[in-house]
Amino acid sequence: MTKEYRAKTFKSGNSVALRLPKGLGIEEGREMMVREEYGRFVVEPIVTERKKIDLTGIYGSIPGLKLLTEEDRIMEPRDLDWTGALLKHE
Repeated sequence: MTKEYRAKTFKSGNSVALRLPKGLGIEEGREMMVREEYGRFVVEPIVTERKKIDLTGIYGSIPGLKLLTEEDRIMEPRDLDWTGALLKHE
């Protein structure tokens, strides 16, 4: 079953804007695609792929920089509280 929400358009600069209700669960700053189909407006989130950083251009440009070995990647376990702060042991 679908829920219905009422929203009103308003003027924002030289555009007409539509405020979407919080109950829809759309996070702030999300890019959306709006299109008109047979007199109705369809609003859908744009699916974006996560951007990757290309470091191939700087590899080897820093003297002394070396890749981590498997041993260097192993971390000792730590006890953290709910906020992520390190717990102090007596």
